[in-house]
Amino acid sequence: MCSLAQRKEIQFLSGTDNTNTVDWDFWISGGRKAGKWSKIAVPSHWEQQGFGSYNYGRDYVTYGKNFQFNEEYAVYRHQFTVPANWKGKKISIVFEGSMTDTEVKINGQVAGAIHQGSFYRFSYDITDKIKLGGKNNLEVVVWKMSKEKTVNNAERLADYWILGGIYRPVYLQAVPTQHIAWAAIDAKADGTFKTNVHLEGIQSNTKVKVDIKDKAGKIIASKTSNINPKDTLAVLDLSVSSPKLWTAETPNLYCAEYSLLQNNKTIYSSKENFGFRTIEVRQGDGIFVNGTKIKFKGVNRHVWWPETGRSVNRNVDLMDVKLIKQMNMNAIRCSHYPPDKSFLEICDSLGLYVMDELAGWQKAYGTEVGRKLVKEMVIRDVNHPSIILWVNGNEGGHNKDLVNEYGKYDLSNRTVIHAHHRPGNELNGIDCNHYEDYYSTKKILEGPNIYMPTEFLHAQDDGGAAAGLADIWELHWKSKLGAGGFIWNLADEGIVRTDFNNQIDVNGVNAPDGILGPHRQKEGSFFAIREIYSPVHIKMKNLPAAFDGKIAVENRYHFTNLKDCKFEYRLVNYHKPYDNESGIAKEDVHSVTSPSINPTDSGFVQLHLPANWKDYDALLFTAIDNHGEEIYTWSWKVKNSAQVTASILPLETKTAVELTEDSVNFSLKANGITAFISKKTGLLVDLANDFSMKMAFKNGPILVSGKSNFVSIETKEEGENKIIEATYSGDLKFIRWTMRPDGWLKLDYSYELNGNVPFAGVSFDFPESYMLSAKWLGNGPYRVWKNRMQGVTRNAWEKMYNDAKPGIGPWNFPEFKGYFSDINWMMFNSVQGRFLVATDQDDLFVRLFEFYGMSGPQGYPQLPSGNISFLDAIPAIGSKLALGINNNAGVNGPAGELNKMQGTISRTLYFYFGTPKGSKDNTQFEMPKVNVLTD
Repeated sequence: MCSLAQRKEIQFLSGTDNTNTVDWDFWISGGRKAGKWSKIAVPSHWEQQGFGSYNYGRDYVTYGKNFQFNEEYAVYRHQFTVPANWKGKKISIVFEGSMTDTEVKINGQVAGAIHQGSFYRFSYDITDKIKLGGKNNLEVVVWKMSKEKTVNNAERLADYWILGGIYRPVYLQAVPTQHIAWAAIDAKADGTFKTNVHLEGIQSNTKVKVDIKDKAGKIIASKTSNINPKDTLAVLDLSVSSPKLWTAETPNLYCAEYSLLQNNKTIYSSKENFGFRTIEVRQGDGIFVNGTKIKFKGVNRHVWWPETGRSVNRNVDLMDVKLIKQMNMNAIRCSHYPPDKSFLEICDSLGLYVMDELAGWQKAYGTEVGRKLVKEMVIRDVNHPSIILWVNGNEGGHNKDLVNEYGKYDLSNRTVIHAHHRPGNELNGIDCNHYEDYYSTKKILEGPNIYMPTEFLHAQDDGGAAAGLADIWELHWKSKLGAGGFIWNLADEGIVRTDFNNQIDVNGVNAPDGILGPHRQKEGSFFAIREIYSPVHIKMKNLPAAFDGKIAVENRYHFTNLKDCKFEYRLVNYHKPYDNESGIAKEDVHSVTSPSINPTDSGFVQLHLPANWKDYDALLFTAIDNHGEEIYTWSWKVKNSAQVTASILPLETKTAVELTEDSVNFSLKANGITAFISKKTGLLVDLANDFSMKMAFKNGPILVSGKSNFVSIETKEEGENKIIEATYSGDLKFIRWTMRPDGWLKLDYSYELNGNVPFAGVSFDFPESYMLSAKWLGNGPYRVWKNRMQGVTRNAWEKMYNDAKPGIGPWNFPEFKGYFSDINWMMFNSVQGRFLVATDQDDLFVRLFEFYGMSGPQGYPQLPSGNISFLDAIPAIGSKLALGINNNAGVNGPAGELNKMQGTISRTLYFYFGTPKGSKDNTQFEMPKVNVLTD
């Protein structure tokens, strides 16, 4: 944002990021390519360059007490030239991050003490060790495991990949001997600005000046202070009238430009971007930004990219911030260590609340090394307005002796918290207890502390994340002490294993716990979270019978009036089953006047509907935020299921219906299609088609919950239709098959259930291996669970078969298999041809094939029998953490409870097995009399 260049000069010795590297000479002590000098790209992890050996941080748990981590160390060498015009300047070498212990030598001289700690910027003054204008030799020794056990305890005994190497950039920086070392800013919402300017090398009477510049570069306030020789600190304060405030919704930034002046000449300048905002933790109440209580919609994030581990780039950081904001989240926890500087800069500019964290997964740094690392972290990050809290370690990794260290360097004195999972570790009035369920959350929200879980709803496989989120989020939104929380985790931490043919490894059950796949592939929870966390909150699930265009809306922004958002609606017609395309066939787009609804208030959006609006299939409503980004699109049926199905059933060709029997089966035939119904069960047992291959769809309908005993079977006629009806004792009442002259086979069935069941409905068999693709009108494109119904919209969807498995791969989303909601019709495309299933009733779920939500000794939750199911109720999904499986989804809220069934359920399905004859005869080819592949 600041336009003037700093006087600090930078010369990179490494590349700038994982996509722009520089080769250095390299030697490693153990593992692959050990004992041989070669080249390595810097920055990088050496494992990702084909050196050394891999370890996952929980290997000590997996392999037990006799296990030892790989203890490789490596030697890096590089030659560089220092510009001759840097003479008289202080020259430092800076490492943005190195794993783990790092010793630096310049021209054979040790630059300083070995640095310990992987995630922190450190530097050495090498002014007296370099040769200006000539060749200089850099040698860096990096030990993967630290000689300081508490560093290993904090960083390496962890539930993430632990790697080695110089993984962030290395550069030289040169400054005048008289310069500003760093500055800390405290800029409040009332416009007061205070800064501590830390000085080095001041040799004579000097002035320090700070200019506050707005986005356009205009100076809006200034302050100058006199300093004396050898002064190391200058304190300046001033005031800005009515500044534009920084929040995650309004990320307004300013620039503080600092100058050192002697004899009215600027001898050094630097700059810091900042925002005016006031953060308050009001104990017994909540966390406030600029006087407004904030509910955090957050997620945990590892710094990660599969090919390069924790060595990333600005584009990865930007992508992650955008993905987080697309989920309508407003907060990020940097777990379990400080991120790259660029990530924080992007959070500042695009708007996310950040919790910056000192490493310490289950064990803490020792006090001596911890104090150094707190200082390094806070000095680097102190002026980012996005950072609202410091996190003093994760779960068991809290060194309470370090709590007061943060305020030594943070002029704004942000609150320090403990991200914990053990009661009694609440700090400064904030309880962050991890992985509480719905009911324990309700109890904690009774007080006395603010409750903000820094981890909850563990997103392993397809569980957790959005499953149960709506119930828990409502608790926080409506509770005085609820501050929201942070889902674990953003992305599966899958690494490309250079020792295993570049396969992606998530270390079994340990690292596949993301809302996204390793390359940020979007799982179903991504879109469900987007709807649940939408600041434009709409509860309407179906259009009321007397819908007049009025939609009730709650504004769940903290600072934004809905008049600053944009809205539009579309009336759409969808493609039909046999169209060559899927999706929307026709749409009519209308703008909407944005209502004035203040934050946390409720009101209405009024759509002015045209006279013919009921001629369309559906209504889509889109909200767009004040930055031009889509918030969410909701969809509602205009035509009901009976109207939709009536439009696809008529066919031009028909024949008289034939009903025949043999000793085993009845058969119904029309328009070339034959269905065989067992006399002993009443079930469909076989199919035939005069024009194409017969389908292997059979053995149904079978109840997926409840019992049935065959009683009798009879045949009937109803006009042109022929009917076979079977009756049963038990929960299934009857099955009625009706063949129409056009070849549509109608199935009516009725069953009665009283009690709690995971699922309800009927199933058939069809080989999964035969499937090519499916096309359907209903919600999609993602599958749903009972406690994750959000995030899907109505459309004519189509997708190819895949065997995607969240957390394990392939990460090919959306999944083909699963439960799909509110289906009107579904066209199955198989190696045996196509068949179409439709219903004229609402709220049909279709289950497709064998899949699981969570892996374990068996798949969870349990699936219905059969391969293809037509259901009136589906199961919820629980959550999983490593080997721990919580299959009781009900603990995460009412939506996770079993289905409470009471009374009789009747449903009608229509089947068409094959491709209907077109309006004209096929003259393209002559069908062979014998098909060598199938006959």
